[in-house]
Amino acid sequence: MTLTSLRRRRFYYVPLVFAAILLGPYIVPWIIALGDRVRQTHPFSYQWQVEQDFVATKDELDCLYGRTPDDAGGDVEPIPNHVHFIFGLSNPFNKPGAGTFDFLSYLALRSAIVGMKADKIFLHYTYLADPPSPDPNTNPLSNPWIYRLKDDITLVYHSPEEMAALKSSPGAVWQAAHVSDILRLKLLQEQGGIYLDIDAFGLRPFTDLLKSPRDMIMGHEGGDRGGLCNAVMVARKNSSFIDRWMAEYSGTDLSKEWNYHSVRLPKELQLQRGDDVCALPPSTFFWPTWTWHHIEWMHQSLSATEARHWAAEIDRNGGSLYDDQLAYHAWSQMAWDRYLKKLTPEVVRTHDTRFNLMVRNFLQDDLGVRDTHDGSCDSTSSSCRYIR
Repeated sequence: MTLTSLRRRRFYYVPLVFAAILLGPYIVPWIIALGDRVRQTHPFSYQWQVEQDFVATKDELDCLYGRTPDDAGGDVEPIPNHVHFIFGLSNPFNKPGAGTFDFLSYLALRSAIVGMKADKIFLHYTYLADPPSPDPNTNPLSNPWIYRLKDDITLVYHSPEEMAALKSSPGAVWQAAHVSDILRLKLLQEQGGIYLDIDAFGLRPFTDLLKSPRDMIMGHEGGDRGGLCNAVMVARKNSSFIDRWMAEYSGTDLSKEWNYHSVRLPKELQLQRGDDVCALPPSTFFWPTWTWHHIEWMHQSLSATEARHWAAEIDRNGGSLYDDQLAYHAWSQMAWDRYLKKLTPEVVRTHDTRFNLMVRNFLQDDLGVRDTHDGSCDSTSSSCRYIR
């Protein structure tokens, strides 16, 4: 091969290199997304077990509708209709990936106000300021979403030292989610009420659950009922089930696991002894599940006919997709990049998906609404602006 032919071949490579550089930002995310889809949906994936069909058992339905017998034979005090959320245990000033209290978080708290009709709503936090600050408890009302909610919620500050003391294995490097796992049990044990993850939505009042003679109510995660998930919990204070659960944390280094203590372990405790806990069907809190296909189903665009159908179902069920659903966990760990981070008030109000139809009622009236003085606003008008 001559020197001239080598130079000519290199010349042909130049446009390919430039094309790869220019198209890289578009191609690489697509390749990653494709690989993620294949990894989660291939025939040997565990997700098909989570997605499997199920039929609610009599015990589960008795728990759901308040028909569980009182083994003690006496009157029990109702569980308080108080909802606890936890956010901001990591500081986004030093750890940007922790994120700030955002629109999705606002929607979750609004669900407790509008959907659950909670008597009290507590937001437990360490860092809430926006923009983030290096100092904990910097004015939380600097966050515009918190400011919107300030008249309807109670903010409860927890210092970094208090949160560090919750670690049952001193010196262990835990994720904030694991510290939150212990804090939520501590709050329910001391105060009673309802706990919701910041990406969980209460769709209607938990009236029957609050009257349960059992001191702890949890929902199965997945059609295989492989665990009881701690993302939504209802508990009476001084629950013996929480005592048993928290005892298992002693000396545990949670940095070596992800969900055993928060999902698998409570199921094991329920199987060992179930008289102090009510286990609900998967459909009550955690259906659709976290799997690729289920998340896609919740966020896919609907035709006009489909939108009318699901809007009618949600209305008929008092805010839920189906009649035995009380809450929906949005599974942000799995759905954030694909769908949730793209949501805005405008998108929720105008784009019909099952998720958007379900949470649309939680928006305050001035969010995502076109604002115009002469009433001539349309989708192409430059005089339109959306209030955020």
